[in-house]
Amino acid sequence: MAPAGGARAVPRGATWRLFRSELRLIYRRRRNLAGALVLAAVPIIIAVSIRVSGSGDGDSFLFGQITVNGLFVALAALFVQMPFFLPTAVATIAGDTVAGEANQGTLRYLLVVPVERTRLLLVKLAALVVFAASATLLVAGVGGVVGVALFGAGPLPTISGTTLSFAEGVGRLLLVCGYLTLCLVALGAIGLFISTLTEQPLAATIAVLVVALTSQILDALSQLEPIHEYLPTHWWFAFVDLLRDPVATEALLPGVVSALAYTAVFTAAAWARFTTKDISS
Repeated sequence: MAPAGGARAVPRGATWRLFRSELRLIYRRRRNLAGALVLAAVPIIIAVSIRVSGSGDGDSFLFGQITVNGLFVALAALFVQMPFFLPTAVATIAGDTVAGEANQGTLRYLLVVPVERTRLLLVKLAALVVFAASATLLVAGVGGVVGVALFGAGPLPTISGTTLSFAEGVGRLLLVCGYLTLCLVALGAIGLFISTLTEQPLAATIAVLVVALTSQILDALSQLEPIHEYLPTHWWFAFVDLLRDPVATEALLPGVVSALAYTAVFTAAAWARFTTKDISS
C-alpha cells in the first residue's frame, strides 16, 4: 500500500547506507587525508622539539609538564590546534556538506532517492559529529602515544597541585576530547547552516573560518567583555578545568550549554533553510 499523502517510503537501512556513504566521502578525499596528516604532525613536532631541547616551556602549565608525563603532549597539541587547525578541518567538512553536493550537481539526484531532506540533513550533521570526534582523538592519540614513548607515563600533575594516576589521566584526556568535540560540532552546525545558503563550498568554508576567527578577536577585546560569554569560541579553552582536582565546572558547564545551544539553533536554521530551498542543481 502506498504511504498516505503520496509520501515516498524510505527503504529499510537507507539512512544507515547514506550515513556510511557520507563517512566514506569524508575520509577518502585526499584533501581531508592531507589535513589529517597536518593534525597528526603537530603533536609529533611538539614532542620531538621538547625532547631535543630537553625542557618544556616553564611559563605554560601544559608545555611545562610534558617532560613529567607524556600525556601532556596530547593536551598541549589540542591547545595549540584549537584556535585554527581543528576549526579549519571542521569548517572544510561543514562547508562541503550541502554546498559541495549542489556544486557538483549531485544534490538533486541524491534527493531523487527516497530520502527526505530532514533525514539527509541529520545524516550530514551526524557525519560532522563523527569527524569532529575523530579529529580530536587523532591529535590526542598521536600526542599520547608519542609523548609516552618519549617522556614516559607517570602520575599526571594537575593544576591544583595534586597528581592523578596514569589511568585517571587518560580518562581526563578523553573528557577533554569530548568537550572539544562539542565545541567543534557547534562550529560545524554554523557551517552546516552557511552551506545551505550557497552552492560554493569554498565560500562556505571561508565564511565559517571568518566566524571562528572574528569570534576569537572579539573575545580578546576587553572593551567587549559584556558579549564575550555569548561568543561561540569563548568557552573553548575551559577544557583546562578538567585538569583540576576536583574538576572545576564554573566554566565547563556554560561551555557545554553554549555549544549545545549553538548546535541546536543553527541546526534548526539549516533545517528551515534546506527544507524550503529550491534545489536547482
